[in-house]
Amino acid sequence: MIALAECYSINQYEQAAHLLPIRFQRIALHLPDWQKEQAEELRLRAGHPMTVLLPRGEQSLGPEALVTQGDLEQLCDTVTGYSRYTAAETMSRGYITAKGGFRIGLCGTVVLQEGRSINLRSLSSACIRIAREIPGLADGLVDRLFQNGRYCSTLIIAPPGLGKTTLLRDLVRCLSDGTDALPAHRVSLVDERGEVAVMLEGQPQMEVGCHTDVMDSCPKSVAIPMLLRSANPQIIAVDEITQARDLAAMEEAAYCGVRFLATLHADSADDLHRRPLLQKLQKMHLFEKAITIHMADTLRRYTIRDL
Repeated sequence: MIALAECYSINQYEQAAHLLPIRFQRIALHLPDWQKEQAEELRLRAGHPMTVLLPRGEQSLGPEALVTQGDLEQLCDTVTGYSRYTAAETMSRGYITAKGGFRIGLCGTVVLQEGRSINLRSLSSACIRIAREIPGLADGLVDRLFQNGRYCSTLIIAPPGLGKTTLLRDLVRCLSDGTDALPAHRVSLVDERGEVAVMLEGQPQMEVGCHTDVMDSCPKSVAIPMLLRSANPQIIAVDEITQARDLAAMEEAAYCGVRFLATLHADSADDLHRRPLLQKLQKMHLFEKAITIHMADTLRRYTIRDL
């Protein structure tokens, strides 16, 4: 078991704050450093004061931070460089991406065409997720995912909010770059929701390693067969297994000799025996090891076990 202290960056919070319309920047930057370190999101809702999401919940930044619909439009224009058409594809899925690895979730009136979202208008709220990288987080774990020099397919298991995606990202970096004791691997990352590599104009805004190929904003069931044909991966990494068709695509890739790194929402490895989808996952024997995450004494603790 390895205990790692929190390593949040004030600098990244301040970068996120500088994405805001100018009148909100001063308010957001006025927070004490200990809150900047812990902040997870900045939230703007038309007709209400801006809030900051801290581990204990949302905190209002006061009546002077009252958000208007125009403020949301200005935020969107600033982040897209006043060229919203360049971000139309991701806006239709409810988010835009800012340089530096910040994903901004958007809500508003959905424009539908033949039952499919093609745009958002009349924005009503925005959520700036403060991207956190913890380089070195996986350094003490990655060696233990190998057996006789071979990487073992690994599942990261934890409830929401404990850092599965952060750990996945750094494991991808370690596997891709290699270590003093381990060779570099060709890793293909399926970043379906754009939260792992955070691609902007074809470049990852997060560090995912120099031998990593990213398939961005594509369902796993579609991306995995594409990667088998185009990238010749040794390892495929995916965030959040949620559907049976994800498992079917992974099973097909496993027949081709590909190994996996994936995350899963569950309270513990014991949940693999309880839910139908997870029971199916267990029966497929796709994964050999599991990393579980839990909090103890204000630290995230990581336990590796064989499946």
